[in-house]
Amino acid sequence: MDARAWAQHVLGIPRAAELFRTWRERYADSEFFGITTDGRRVPGLFHLAPEGAPAAAMAEAANRLLQAATPDERGRLCHAPDAREWRGWMNPEVYLHRHGLRLDEIRPELRDAVLAVLRASLSPRGYDKARGLMRINHFLGELVNAPRVMNEFSYNFNLFGAPSATAPWGWNFHGHHLCLNCLVVEGQMVVTPVFMGAEPNRIDAGPHAGLAVLEDVESRGLELMRGLPPSQQRRARLYERKRDPAMPPGRVAVGDELHLCGAFQDNRVVPYEGIAGAELDASSRSKLLALVAGYLDYLPAGPFQARMQDVERHLAQTHFCWIGGSDDDSPFYYRIQGPVLIVEFDHHAGVFLGNSEPEKFHIHTLVRTPNGNDYGMELVRLHCERERAKQLPA
Repeated sequence: MDARAWAQHVLGIPRAAELFRTWRERYADSEFFGITTDGRRVPGLFHLAPEGAPAAAMAEAANRLLQAATPDERGRLCHAPDAREWRGWMNPEVYLHRHGLRLDEIRPELRDAVLAVLRASLSPRGYDKARGLMRINHFLGELVNAPRVMNEFSYNFNLFGAPSATAPWGWNFHGHHLCLNCLVVEGQMVVTPVFMGAEPNRIDAGPHAGLAVLEDVESRGLELMRGLPPSQQRRARLYERKRDPAMPPGRVAVGDELHLCGAFQDNRVVPYEGIAGAELDASSRSKLLALVAGYLDYLPAGPFQARMQDVERHLAQTHFCWIGGSDDDSPFYYRIQGPVLIVEFDHHAGVFLGNSEPEKFHIHTLVRTPNGNDYGMELVRLHCERERAKQLPA
């Protein structure tokens, strides 16, 4: 069965069909606003400022891709800079939204050109992490005898706007357990929403045996939680168990488990929970920043430093919460949420493997920019306002 036939099969399963129906409705009916804590954006958080993003190298790689594509391929690949397709990413293996170019359906040289855009846009560590997730997806496909559904290149790629060293443009890349959205404008970039996950999170056989992913943000999260004083651990922990009977209905969501900010949740209201950074001692604040750094290391050096400075500037208002145990074997969820960043980590039950309860070898993670700047939307708005002002009579 190939990916298209598999999608039709999944849509015939009532529970899955309901999930995807809901996702499609959100995608079709809602305009972008951004994730907030109370339905209102916090103003003045984002500003246009050069940060050393590799805009010229990105544009060069994207233009090489366009030159390598046929007119038909360019027609499928290219979208307006504000196209709704920005928001059509999804992390399941179900080939539902068929925007852009599918890497396992195109010529190898065109596929290499797509990967060159990712390489030019991400840090070396970020690119290696993305390729590692793709290889683990291939490993899973072989493991469950579904290589045409899940493989190293079962991902879609889209371009938004015209590649430029100054004007806003970007790309997204999405498929099973890897979704990246990248906007660049004038040496500044936003790379969110980002979804990274793996089932399993380690390859134990074959040419990539030993490859493991996401273990750093798992261990750093545990280190932060365990390092809190007992009273702060109690305040950070929302529920004792990963799937706790005390949870309200719907808190464990089909497809998302405990994630609140996944696919098609661009406008969700997510109140702060847990303990605020203002209440942490210096050691815990340092661990929190190190944990955030483990998520943002896909960014090139300049944007990475800028994002870390943004997070540190708002650290007092940044909250940390936890669900589940914190011993070596317990699955868990945690969220870091502040004015300029949301991070979620979640251990999941099996989808293709046999664990009916969450286990530590199946991990989902998310990175979001709340208050209207996912997909770089707020930077684009500011850029357009400035360009309009230049056209006004003196």
